[in-house]
Formats: sequence, structure tokens, C-alpha cells
Amino acid sequence: MTEASADLSGCAALAAEPGSRVYVRPAALVSAADDGPCSLPLAGGRLRFCLAEVIVRAGPRIARTVLPAAALPAAAATTDAAFGARVDERLALVSGPRPDFAGVALDRPSIMAIVNVTPDSFSDGGDFADPAAAVERLAACREAGADVLDIGAESTRPFAPAVGEAEELARLAPVFACLATLRPGPVSVDTRRAGVMTAGLDAGATIINDVSALADDPQALPVAAARGAAVVLMHRRGDAATMQIDPRYDDVALDVFDHLEDRIAVCEAAGLPRARLLADPGIGFGKTLEHNVALLRSLTLFHGLGCGLLLGVSRKGWLGRLTARVAPKERMPGSVAAAFHAWSQGVQMVRAHDVAETAQARAVWEALNPTG
Repeated sequence: MTEASADLSGCAALAAEPGSRVYVRPAALVSAADDGPCSLPLAGGRLRFCLAEVIVRAGPRIARTVLPAAALPAAAATTDAAFGARVDERLALVSGPRPDFAGVALDRPSIMAIVNVTPDSFSDGGDFADPAAAVERLAACREAGADVLDIGAESTRPFAPAVGEAEELARLAPVFACLATLRPGPVSVDTRRAGVMTAGLDAGATIINDVSALADDPQALPVAAARGAAVVLMHRRGDAATMQIDPRYDDVALDVFDHLEDRIAVCEAAGLPRARLLADPGIGFGKTLEHNVALLRSLTLFHGLGCGLLLGVSRKGWLGRLTARVAPKERMPGSVAAAFHAWSQGVQMVRAHDVAETAQARAVWEALNPTG
């Protein structure tokens, strides 16, 4: 037995227990331009990883070890054949290139612009409730560099009152009617309701962005699968009324990962393939400040889901607590810094209110991380 395989013995033993889960978290990331024999590709993008943390969980017990990435497959196989096969499967999900998402290439950072036609969203509530203002804003975001335009009509902030489907549709209908006037490019509908999803897809949207991961409405998953929509699955614990009331996790990164992996499996079983999915860990949705920071420090773990990643951090309350900026519209610098961090962890898409500033940061990030 090699020294590396000996390091994995505890992980292999725990992986043999019923119900165990195996994870791989890439670490020591480098630009693809700095490619070397020690590294493996990260989701087929501009980054590679030199180290890999292997994590195994069985019930309350967790085993972890870190190895050079290139040595991991042989070390795992030497430790135990069945364990090695599970590590290989997870590594393939971590490393494999991601297909385009609704026409957006995921081999470079992309931006989803946030435009809410609501009176009460935490940051831009009321700014674009007028349909003409919303359409003007959508056009400006596209011009500023947004790859996707995301339109929502129900605030999902903590303690926001629920909006009925009829009201949600009434807010969106005038905007949907103008989608054809916008410069071509994918449009996303931010909704939990199948009826609103259907109306958006009928109007020309191609993406559904659902904070409930297609779980709130029993018709949402059938609609998404039948219509060939691309879907963002977000993690949320509880709902708007309850999610920020003392949220607790055994291990926040692993718990969120497990939930998203389970929802991906449900989608695949219903005919919605992984290639049409993005996963979003749901920063601020049922998490404390400490949970949010832990998730941001563990973003590379989520490449093990085998699909593209989206991160929504723009102007959120945790940024205000870190920076003492009470007003959401004062949190642009922190939002851009968080987006830069996300790209540096291989996240393919970020949601942003401040599109022009985020696009400027992306240009710098791409210059610092060339393809080769």
C-alpha cells in the first residue's frame, strides 16, 4: 500500500457503510495556462486543480483527507476497488466540460442580470414595477454585458409576503409582451409556479430560475421537462416566512450539496437531463452569515454535481453585515468582490444587479486567467 492510499484508508472504510456519500472538493486552483502534470481540469473551464480533498460522510461521521489531484485515482483504487470507482465517478463529474446552458457557453464566466417587476424586492423593489421601465432596464443590462436577463415578479426575500399566481402573471404580462423587442439572447423567468413558467416560455423565455428547485409546485417539473427548458435549481431551507428563523445544518456545505444532488436525480428521473441544469447553493436562503461564508469557501465542492453552477450574491444582507453597508444599493463593491471570488472557484454564472460593474470585473478576471 502506498503512502497516498494509506491516507485514504479511513475514507474508504467509512465509504463501505450503508448510505455513505463520497465527495471531492478541488483545491489549489491554477489557471489553465499554468497547466502541469500535477493538475486536473475543473469543469472543463479556465481553471485546474492541483489538490483534491476527499470527503466521506456516513450519518454523523465524516472522514476527510487531501491528496495531489493527479495521484487521487490510483490511490483510491489501490485502497479499495469499490471506493476507487466512486471516487472516479465523482472526479469525472468535477472535471468534465459543461455543455452550453440555453445557448450560453459555460467555459467562461457569465452574468445573469436581475430585473424585478415587484414593489417589494429587497434591493430594486419598485424601481422597475412600471413595464416600460422594466423593458428599458432589460435592454440596458443586455447592452452592459449580461448574458442572461432574469425577470421576477415575486419577492423571495426573507419574510416577504407570498404573491398569488394571478398577481405574478399580471405584473409580468406587459414585460413578456415586449421580449421580442429586446436584442436576442436568453431570458430567464424567476418563479416557483408552473403557470408563470408556461407563460414565460410561451413569450420566448428559455430558462426557469426556481428558488424551490422545482419543488413548490407539483406541475413545475413536468412543465420544465416537457417544454425543454433550461432550469436553475436553488437550495432553500423553509420558505420566505420561515427560512431565516434559526437555520441549522450538520455541515452546511455537505447538506446543501446533498439536497441539490437529490433534486438533480429527481429531475433526471422525470426526463430533465443534467445538461439542462444549473445548481445554485442559495446564498441567503435559510442561512446565517456563518453559513453563507462557509458555502462561499466551499464552492469548488459543488462542481461534483456535474452541472454548471450559478451564484446569487448581489447586494444581499450578508454583505451588509460584513461591510456595515445598510442600504442594499451601497453594496455594489462587495457584490463584485464576491462575484470575482465565485469565478475564481470555477462558478460559471453569477446573478447581478450592477451589470456594467460586474462585466468590468469579468474582463479583468479573464485577462488574469487566460485559456492557454
